[in-house]
Amino acid sequence: MTLFDTLLMVIDVAKWIILASIIMSWLVNFQVLNLRQPLVAQIWYGLRALLEPIYAQIRRVLPPMGGLDMAPLVLLLIIYGLRFML
Repeated sequence: MTLFDTLLMVIDVAKWIILASIIMSWLVNFQVLNLRQPLVAQIWYGLRALLEPIYAQIRRVLPPMGGLDMAPLVLLLIIYGLRFML
């Protein structure tokens, strides 16, 4: 496995983690998933702990959007751009 393949795999894993976070946030907000369930809460807080520092950096640059969080979308666009550049 080359360094190029490793970088592509890391980028793909990051993409899937972000997509899982986005889908899980929708399910939590629409009360399909309950955060009082230990497994759901553990996954939710783990994803947030992993992604929130990155989202915070992006949110500092983005203008306020009236309650709409565009940080995950921007991060996905950055990841797709990195994959395209590689």
